[in-house]
This record gives sequence, C-alpha cells and structure tokens, in this order.
Amino acid sequence: MAQTTTATGRLPRTLGLWSSVALVIGITIGSGIFRSPAGIAQKVPSPALMLGLWIVGGLITLCGALSLAELAAALPETGGFYAYLREGWGRREAFVFGWSELVLIRASALGGIAVVFGEYLLRSIGVDPVEHYVAARSLSASAIAFAACANIVGADVGAVIVGVSTLAKFSALVLLAGASFALGGGHGASVSHLTAPASGPIGIGAMGLALVSVLWAYDGWGDLSFAAGEVRDPQRNLPRAIILGTLALMAIYVLTNIAYLYVIPIAGIADPRTPLVAADTMMALFSQTGVVLVSVFVMISSFSSLNGSMLASPRVFFAMADDGLFFDSIAKVHPRFKTPYVAILLAALLGIALVMSRSFEALTETFVLAIWPFYALGIAAIYRLRRSRPDMPRPYKAIGYPVVPAIFILSVAAFVANALINEPIPTLITFALILAGIPVHRFAFARRNRHG
Repeated sequence: MAQTTTATGRLPRTLGLWSSVALVIGITIGSGIFRSPAGIAQKVPSPALMLGLWIVGGLITLCGALSLAELAAALPETGGFYAYLREGWGRREAFVFGWSELVLIRASALGGIAVVFGEYLLRSIGVDPVEHYVAARSLSASAIAFAACANIVGADVGAVIVGVSTLAKFSALVLLAGASFALGGGHGASVSHLTAPASGPIGIGAMGLALVSVLWAYDGWGDLSFAAGEVRDPQRNLPRAIILGTLALMAIYVLTNIAYLYVIPIAGIADPRTPLVAADTMMALFSQTGVVLVSVFVMISSFSSLNGSMLASPRVFFAMADDGLFFDSIAKVHPRFKTPYVAILLAALLGIALVMSRSFEALTETFVLAIWPFYALGIAAIYRLRRSRPDMPRPYKAIGYPVVPAIFILSVAAFVANALINEPIPTLITFALILAGIPVHRFAFARRNRHG
C-alpha cells in the first residue's frame, strides 16, 4: 500500500473502528489454521490442552499488538520493525533484522505458505500429498515462482487475489464449522472427542514447541500496528480494534479447532499420514466434493498470503538502502515495471530452496523463532524511548504499560529458551544465521558509512 501523505507529512487517518477490526482479522487468517493443527496435535495429544494453547497464543498476540501500536503510531514510517529497531536500539540491530529478513525470515514464510498451497492443490484432485511429496513441493515452488513473476511485472493478479481472499477465508471457516456442527452427528462426530486424549506423554517442552506452531497462525498481528498512523482517533480506536480483532481471531480459531475435534478424534488429527485437517473434516462430511470446495478456498487464501509476503520485505530493504545500511542492488527497481525485482527474485529463490528441502513444521518454526525475538526487541524499545525521548508525539500509548509489554517479552523469551532446550541444533542454526548479520554490518556497512 503506497504511503500517501498529507501536506503536513502525516499519513491520512481514514481507518475507522470496524475497518480496523476487519483489517486485523483479514490479514492474520492465512494458511496456519488449515494446516498447523495437525502438528500441534502430534506434540500435544490432548483436546483441552490443544484448545488452551490457541487461547494462550491469542493472549500473547494481544499483548504484543497492544504494545506495538504505541511505536507504530509514534513512528509511522516505511520499514515497520526496521524503523522501530533503528530508533529504539540503533542501526546495527536494525540491520540485523533486515539481514534476517533477507536470508531467513522471508524465505521461511514463503516456504511455509507455499507448502499448504501445494498440498491442498494435490488433495483437491484426489492425490495424496504425503505419498507424492515431490509433486506437492514442486507445486509449492511453482506457486512461489508465479507470485514472484506477478509482483515483478506488477500485474493486477495479486490485487485480485487479495481482494477475494478474505471472503474465501471466512467462507471456508464458516462452512467448515457450520457443517461440522450441523451434519457431523451423522458422520461419526462425537462430543466425546473433545475430552478424550490420545495416548502418549505430554511434556512442558512439547507444549512450548506446539505454541510456536500456534503463533505461526496468529502472525500478522503487527500489520494493523503498521497502519496506526492511518487510524482515526487512535487513542480510542486502535486498542479497541486490536482487542476486538484479536478476540474475534481467538474465537474463530478455537471454534474451528472444536469443529475439527468434533468430527475427527485428536489421534486422527495427529496422524502424520493425513496432515490436512480441514480437507479431512470436509471429506468426512461431504466426501471428495467437500475436499475440493475447502481446498479451493484454502488455495486462494494461501496464495493471497504468499503474494502479501512477497510484497512485505522490499519495503524493509528500501528503508535500509535509503539509510545506507543495505546492498543497493537488493533495492534496485526494474526500469520497465518499476518494481523491486532483485529483492523479489532473491526471496523467491531462497523460498524455493527451503520449500524443496524442509518440512512444513520446520519452516514455520524457523520463521517464528527468527522473527518473534525481533518483535520482542522492538516492543522493548518502548521502555527505552519513553526514557530517552519523552517528548516524542505518542497519539496512542500502550495499554497496561509497563506490564502488558513485559508479558509479551517474557513469553517470547520463554518459548525461545524452550526451543533451545528441546530442539537445540535447529534453533542454534537459526540464531547463528541471524547473528551472522553482525560481522556483515561491521565490515560491509559500518565502514562504508564511516568513510562516506
């Protein structure tokens, strides 16, 4: 979305309460709710705990969004978290975030979303994506390539898909939940599924890893905060929109998971041979016709998220290049199409490499573990900026300060520590790639800026 400014340089405030609530919900619902429950059930084979994790994830998200909105309203700049980190902590920390976006975060996000697209596409035509793994991943890679081409050329395809995707998301979830409760009784559904755990131990570590998968589904909560400068009466409407939108998301996610569990016992949801729980639910109710219908909705939703993710990182790279903190070639604009084609191509190539080599769970866990610590660091900047820049205009101040931001920061620290304990090797690799940005900044950009 282009940043159109008024004569005073401020973003025009055009978003009311309900349009802001719709924005929170629409941009957050993506592919996660249609795929993540399978992995969560494998780690936590208890319906009550599984539903509880969706509530906990929503509350963590709420604390983060309410806190982040203060920074977004005070610093309505292109680059989002890059700008918050730069102003709160300095250029090196901001660079490391952009570096991580380039080499890890964006590619993992593209891969995770594209996997869902490819798997549901195969399932819609009656082909098992688990048995035909290479075909599913090839379709996923093709979706990334197509989205990249659409964004480079600047075609209207992305805009059309974004326009219809919100309807597709809600239609899929309403159809799935409504049909499950109305028709499930005649197709093996049972209320007992909601209380009967599957066999197997449940540990704190597994619950922490399952929470990471939940947070993948909630990711997107920061986007309304990025638009805080465009919300009318932000002191009043911003917290209300975030609270109402997040509560609505929690309700939608919990209701959808109850529908899954009502139709399919948790052992069935956790079965690694059938990870597409939305398709399995519709298969039980409507046979292959239901699978095709929900798969089409999920594919539209996933491709829309893919397109949006492809658009996100160039804004960060542009802001960094303007600051002299990034490779100029990465932010290069195509002479004909006027799009950041190098950044898009690089993100697509890395996404394709990851989608062909890593599981859905590995991709989503890497994304959450890579970006959520930056969310926490950005929100921690609130404390520093209130001390160092007390006169900064703050149209909105974080509700519940200083407790609410602290809850979010401590929650992120807890699940990162849990990942280090329970999955040390992949977690350490993730952080090694992130921290590699420090020497890159020191030798490539700090010197360049110092010597002009």
